[in-house]
Amino acid sequence: AVERALQEAGLAGFGPRDPATLSGGQRARVALMRALLAQPRALLLDEPFSRLDAALREQFRAFVFGHLRARQIPAVLVTHDAADIADPAQVMALGHA
Repeated sequence: AVERALQEAGLAGFGPRDPATLSGGQRARVALMRALLAQPRALLLDEPFSRLDAALREQFRAFVFGHLRARQIPAVLVTHDAADIADPAQVMALGHA
């Protein structure tokens, strides 16, 4: 299950690697995958895509939001990037929903 999830996230072969050998973006993706594989009841994401380059950010963002939707995992997303808001069902601006 872990290797399949890593492959889906574009991280095939990263499982046995020492975290110290990974780039910041790779570490961020591995950390988020670990959180998703734990099957949380809810998830708090604080700038989860900020360390990724633009092309990878778009691909990984789609993967994460697809995973959350498919498993009906509610998530609170803290971001400064408006593109991170995939389904603006609830957008908070200046403290008001």
